[in-house]
Amino acid sequence: MQDFSFYNPTRIEFGAGKIAQLSELVPAAARVLVLLGGDSARRSGTLDEVLAALGEREVQLFNGIEPNPSFETLMQAVAQVREQQLDYLLAVGGGSVIDGTKFVAAAALYEGDAWDILLKSGQNVTAALPFGCVLTLPATGSEMNKGSVITRKSLAAKLPFMSEHLYPVFSILDPVKTYTLPPRQIANGVVDAFMHVMEQYLTYPANAPVQDRFAEGLLQTLIEIGPKALAEPEDYQTRASLMWTATLALNGLIGAGVPQDWATHMLGHELTALHGLDHAQTLAIILPEMLRQRKATKLGKLVQYAERVWGITTGSEDEKAEAAIERTRDFFESVGVKTRLGDYGLGAEHIDAIIDSLQSHGMTQLGEHGDVTPELCRNILLASL
Repeated sequence: MQDFSFYNPTRIEFGAGKIAQLSELVPAAARVLVLLGGDSARRSGTLDEVLAALGEREVQLFNGIEPNPSFETLMQAVAQVREQQLDYLLAVGGGSVIDGTKFVAAAALYEGDAWDILLKSGQNVTAALPFGCVLTLPATGSEMNKGSVITRKSLAAKLPFMSEHLYPVFSILDPVKTYTLPPRQIANGVVDAFMHVMEQYLTYPANAPVQDRFAEGLLQTLIEIGPKALAEPEDYQTRASLMWTATLALNGLIGAGVPQDWATHMLGHELTALHGLDHAQTLAIILPEMLRQRKATKLGKLVQYAERVWGITTGSEDEKAEAAIERTRDFFESVGVKTRLGDYGLGAEHIDAIIDSLQSHGMTQLGEHGDVTPELCRNILLASL
């Protein structure tokens, strides 16, 4: 196990009816901007609950944060914060709304061009507005971490950033709020959470049995509850397990003291930025061939994954690894997330632009060993057609 520093100050309030606790969680004198995505929070009554809990506080709304939150839209929110002298943010939605709120929290206090926050991966963030979250979509884990990913449409760029200043003060997780989500969003959430675990787990053996067993338990839980979450949308216990698993997948615990990969995510970001695919869709496309093309360097962990997560105990090491890769693909397909570029209307003619974009963003030495090159990414995409 590697040495590490672990810090996570986010308070979690988990359970049905917890939105009412906003009255205690948000400072009484706060001037609040509530940030939203589409109309679902209004239609479901969640926004009404939020406003009722906030009571007499000054509250303004900002609507329209996209599924891949855009720099252009978020800068409008930054302008509103500055012009109205608002001092507290509340994200009501899924990971995209929370990611966007993190950017607004940092950019509102940043002197200079806010795009530099993305270009420097957040290393230049020295302060941020306080913010809380009301999570309505389990997927990204953004409700309990310091990271965010923002798209600048005009540049077709999707870049991550993080900062110790961008942990939510609190996050409210009410599984009931997931009941009315479309199946596509639940399926994406299952895949997204699964992939967050895989990026931190499936690297190479690092003598970290605690992190390994924790990660394997999360993966097994997702395999068990993923189909059930789709089949029984109002099963409280299943939706509660999905919501908490997605949070634990990326709150820092399983990644502490172990090598991490994230090459699948970085390549996936390019697919989203250029072609508008859902984030989880890009991950489902790339992961199987990412594992296959890198099988030699990942073999030890692939065999462990095969045996412990999928119960594959027969065959050679190579056969176990291959079987685990295909079981992973089958799992993604079983929850309705397709795993080939062709499923989304993309072909070999689109690959050059994806690789060019990857290179332009400096993503040329990815993975836990820094050996995932643009040429390897090209091979992965070709094998994913």
